[in-house]
This record gives sequence, C-alpha cells and structure tokens, in this order.
Amino acid sequence: MTQTRFAEAMSALKARFGDQLSTNMTTREQHAHTTTWLINQPADAVLTAKNKYDVAEAVKICYEHHMPVIAFGIGSSLEGQLNAPYGGLCIDMSQMNEVVAVNEEDLTATVQAGVTREALNHYLRATGLFFPLDPGANATIGGMVATRASGTNAVRYGTMKDVVLSLEVVLPTGEIIKTGTRAKKSSAGYDLTRLIVGSEGTLGIVTEVTVKLFGQPEVVGSGICHFPSIDQACQATIATIQMCLPIARIEMLDPIQIRACNQYSQLTLPEKATLFVEFHGTEQGVAEQAALFEQIIEYFGGSDFEWGSDEAVRKKLWRARHNAYYAACALRPEARGLSTDACVPISRLAECVTQTQADIQKSGMLAPIVGHVGDGNFHVLLLVDTNNEEELQKAEEILGRLAERAIEMGGTCTGEHGIGQGKRKYMQKEHGSAIGVMQAIKQAIDPRGIMNPGKIWFDHSDTTVAANESKA
Repeated sequence: MTQTRFAEAMSALKARFGDQLSTNMTTREQHAHTTTWLINQPADAVLTAKNKYDVAEAVKICYEHHMPVIAFGIGSSLEGQLNAPYGGLCIDMSQMNEVVAVNEEDLTATVQAGVTREALNHYLRATGLFFPLDPGANATIGGMVATRASGTNAVRYGTMKDVVLSLEVVLPTGEIIKTGTRAKKSSAGYDLTRLIVGSEGTLGIVTEVTVKLFGQPEVVGSGICHFPSIDQACQATIATIQMCLPIARIEMLDPIQIRACNQYSQLTLPEKATLFVEFHGTEQGVAEQAALFEQIIEYFGGSDFEWGSDEAVRKKLWRARHNAYYAACALRPEARGLSTDACVPISRLAECVTQTQADIQKSGMLAPIVGHVGDGNFHVLLLVDTNNEEELQKAEEILGRLAERAIEMGGTCTGEHGIGQGKRKYMQKEHGSAIGVMQAIKQAIDPRGIMNPGKIWFDHSDTTVAANESKA
C-alpha cells in the first residue's frame, strides 16, 4: 500500500469510526501478541467493531485503499495468525458478543463471532444443552471457526468443521453473505461453510455463527490411569478407539507434564505416562464404559485406574489439564514455550509420539508431550531460551521433524492450531498440487490480497501487498 493510500484509508476510517479506532501503540501490540514464539508485528490501527455493519464498512474502506485487514477474537492463537506483517487494520470482534438465538428443539444456537465458548455454555446452562468443543483456552467462536479448532472432547463430538452449520461472512469487498442454513444437511451448491471454516481470516471475516448443540449427559464420569511408557498409553488409546468405546475425552500426558501439573495444580500423581478420560451417558452406561476401559488398559500394562462422577474431582482434574501449558512453562520460568501440534491416523499414533519423544531426548531439550490422543492429535511444548541460538536451532529442528513425520505418516502438520505464519513451509509437502487450487480460490475471492496476508502460505498476498509496500 502506498503512503498516499495509507493516509486516505486512515482518514476515512477515522471519519467513520471516531473513538472506535485506536492507533495507540500499546493497544496495537496487545492485538498482535498471542501465545506464540513468533515476533510481534502490530497493525497500524485497531478498530473495535460493535456490529456486522462496522465490520463491513471498515473492510470496504480497506478494500478501496488496498489496506490489509486482520480479524481479532480474544488472542489465543498459537501460530502468528494475528500478526500484521504488512501493517493494516486489526478489527477487534470481542464486543460482538451476543447470543442471537437458541433453538432448543432444533439443537442449534446462532451467536456473534465474539461470543466465547464459556459464555455460550453459561447462557445455555438452564436449557439442558451445551456446546461441547473445548480447545482449552476460552476462545471466541469466531476464532475457533478461523482455525478449525477442536479440543479435548473432539473424539466424541467432532471439530468445528462438524458442528458449524452456517456462517455470516464479510467478504473482502465489504459484501455480507450467508453460507448456509440451520438445516442439519444440504445438497444445494458448493459448501461455502466448510470453505470458510479453517481459512484463518484469509477469505473474509466471520461475524455470525450457527452451531450444533448437544444434550447435557445425564452422568459424567472421569478417570485416570498410568502406564510404564508413552507407547503403552498410546496403544491403549488406539485399542479404545478401535473397539468403538464412546469415550468423551482421552488425554495423554507424559511424565514431564505430570511433574509440571503436580507442582502447578497441587496434584500428587505418579510421574508416569498418564491418561485422563471422561465418559458421558446414563449411570449404567458410564459404569459399563469404565469397566470396559479398565480391561483395555490392564491389557496394555496400565494400572491404578480410578474413576467416579464427583464433580469437584472432575473439575480439578480437567482444570489441571487445561493449565498444562502454564504448568509446563513454570518448569523453566526464564524460557519461552514453543507450542506445536500434529495429527496422524490413530494407527500411527504410538509410532509418531515415541519417535518425537526420542528426538526430544536426543536434543537434551525440556519439552513435555500432551495430546487429545483419541483422534491422533498431540502437542509438544518446547521450553526454549530464545536468546540462545543453539536452543532455537534445536527446537526448530524438532518442530520440523515432527511436522514432516506426521505428513509422511498420512497425517497433518497441524490438527488444530492452524498454519498462520509458523507452518507455511509445510503446506506444499502436505497438499502438493492442491495448493494451486487453494490459491486460485484465494485469488478469486480476494484479488487484492488484503485479507490477513502472509498467512497459510507464501502466496500472492505476500507478493501483492509487499510489492506495493512503501510505507515505513
């Protein structure tokens, strides 16, 4: 964007939005900072949107002046999705936080993009329904759409691609469209909903989301068990899934992560490979699931299986799991946490995890492994002194080997964090010639390359915006 276009765009935005627009450096930095190891790249201005018309008008102004646009939910992304490498406008969606409608008979809810998943479930608490996806962070629904998020209970309820029925989206020109209806299925035309889900703001900005809801289970049982090795814990997980046990959550934590959780969350668990599990159903059904699961884990060397339906115990257990990132970081307070994830077919899970563990041990790095292993997804958190070039190089090598290993095993370099800036280099290996189709779609919808440029791949957005970049 030229200096003249930038000045014209800022003038138009200030005239239209007044105090809703901020160029304060602290505000700009806050809206670029996320839980990421990538350097902050703030936008030139931050707009606090109050409704979809604010978003549409702002995007239209940016389109007319070739100004980049980055959407912001709550700032929980991990791969630099919120950075603004070419400057531009950050649109903060957090004030668009209304639950528009709940259709109890249809088991659906329509919410503005800034509603968080915890706020939605609080709103639903008296209906007997809930929104099950739980990525750990209290992310906005719009942000979860952008990264195609999932979480701890995806093994039972699916990911965002499975629970989103329809979207309201502002396109790069400022036009507002609906991508679907509240019907549970449709054979009418292209599936624009799934095209937008996971697009990380590169095709448009989501302003409203219609999602599926589920009935709250009659009984929720939670349990914990321990294994001599990560391999045995993974093998037990694979068997559990292959036997079609309808488990709601099955989370693996390695011995290092257990040590971190013990210290951070005041637990007293043995420092072994551990599975946290959860069962949903009737009282009898939950008991039957727990009994079958106990047989499975004993076959694979698991021990000390304890389970129950006490809510306080369950909340303490899952609070510790959700705080695993902070617990791990507390093991080495002077370091930064470099978090990554990968996902493989369940049959390759044990192999992928154990090879990754071997890489970590060989490097001498401190890096706990945790995972939503029921669907083959796991995370590595490398604790790195970012001022130490040798450590950074080792960390990047581990991250690279994990991504490439997952792809070679028929999996993906990211199961839920998304690509952002951090994993663009693996897109070609994972998708091959299909990248050309994706880029053609991007070019057709966003020919000026203004929507979250520099994310997902090194594409025309980088070259189009960078070529016109003359602003300091």
